[in-house]
Amino acid sequence: MHYLALAALLTAVMATPADNAAQARLCPIGLYSIPLCCATDVGGLACLDATTPRGHPDTVREFRDACADVGQQARCCVVPVLGQALLCTPPI
Repeated sequence: MHYLALAALLTAVMATPADNAAQARLCPIGLYSIPLCCATDVGGLACLDATTPRGHPDTVREFRDACADVGQQARCCVVPVLGQALLCTPPI
């Protein structure tokens, strides 16, 4: 049981992107920490066709503008799987 818990924790840590300092300014620290541009937001729960924002936005305004430039919405999400992110929220 301890091995399974340790393996799950290590997997979560390895899946977290390395540039947390910039992301912390765009999204809250914790569960919704991944900034993504979403083509479709399904009721604030699911984000379809999620991509990372172009460039390196330093502010929430730059993050929103980067996503809007490609016709998408800025969202802070849980770690995406195959371009689909579940549990997303607007940036802070």
